[in-house]
Amino acid sequence: MQARIWNNSTWVSETDPAVLKELFDELLRACGFKVLNYTEHHFQPQGFTALWLLAESHFALHTFPEFGRTYIELSSCNPEYFEQYIERTKNMT
Repeated sequence: MQARIWNNSTWVSETDPAVLKELFDELLRACGFKVLNYTEHHFQPQGFTALWLLAESHFALHTFPEFGRTYIELSSCNPEYFEQYIERTKNMT
């Protein structure tokens, strides 16, 4: 078996931590990813970082509210789930 990881990163305009958490948790599960764990950190005075540990690798996001943007990144070893994720996030950027 050859190891292969697909990567995708982009920026989205949403910066609200609660919205981002709900949106991407639902999206990852709808695409078939198995969420193993989730962790987050709120920075002071602003900013938010979250990481979903997936059976198929990981998804991370980092907000930059002072610029009105959030950086998102997905790494996955499952091309089927990865492609579903890409299709569903095309309109979010």
